[in-house]
Amino acid sequence: MGPVALIGSGLIGSAWAVVFARGGLPVRILDREGRAAANALPRIDRSLAQLADGGLLDEPVDAIRGRISFVSSLEAALDGAVLAQESVPEDLALKRATFAMLDAAAGPGTILASSTSMIPASRFTDELAGRSRCLVAHPVNPPHLVPVVELVPAPWTDDAVTERARALYAAAGQSPVVLRREVDGFLVNRLQGALLAEALRLHEDGLASAADVDVAIRDGLGLRWSFMGPFETIDLNAPGGTRDYGERYARVYEDVTATQLPRPWRQAIFEALDAERRAIIPLDRLGEDRKSTRLNSSH
Repeated sequence: MGPVALIGSGLIGSAWAVVFARGGLPVRILDREGRAAANALPRIDRSLAQLADGGLLDEPVDAIRGRISFVSSLEAALDGAVLAQESVPEDLALKRATFAMLDAAAGPGTILASSTSMIPASRFTDELAGRSRCLVAHPVNPPHLVPVVELVPAPWTDDAVTERARALYAAAGQSPVVLRREVDGFLVNRLQGALLAEALRLHEDGLASAADVDVAIRDGLGLRWSFMGPFETIDLNAPGGTRDYGERYARVYEDVTATQLPRPWRQAIFEALDAERRAIIPLDRLGEDRKSTRLNSSH
């Protein structure tokens, strides 16, 4: 399989480098001003060392690292590339400019994918001659530890391009999911947002502490959902499968969801929540705990 070009080498771009190189693909990171190598390489090396320490690599670190190179021109990055993965900041004007540049320079067989978590591809690819090869490929951070990647085609994305992208990310060891059409928040953030909204509601109404809400997910639903999705869960939780589950529990859940009306995310909610969280983790320890969580997120 041909090389992958990475446009943007921040936290997400660096993690993509690890993903694709670990998956056996040559990776070229665009480094026009000489800063990408200095900033991205230490992150890449730390991630590879952590994966090796956790027994999560199938070959030596040096072999994987050897597939990653930094190039100084867009033409060098895109030469023969099967995929150009854009990971620039979430700015619509910047993405429009970046994709116009990519579309003009990339060969016709190169898939153009954006790591955006917020902006549908239709908003920055509509005027491109090669818009049929453009789509969103949104990872969950960090993608070298959390394998799901959301493929969100624009209305004009060629179905064959989406399928090629699915195969490519799967070959690199990711777990691609495809949305059939664009929707705000894509798939993961919509599911996460629904759960977070209910967690905030339970806390705001005084029904459960922040710690107990976290335990309910961490030691309950999270353990179940770590190996089964919600539809597989209900299929296995009723003798007659999903149809039987619906017949048994539809009324119960309809009564519950009727109480889950949307609420504004008021600042007072987060101030109360923050007070509880700071009693558990002081502000000056957040960075330390964040690193620890990321190190253990593969388990």
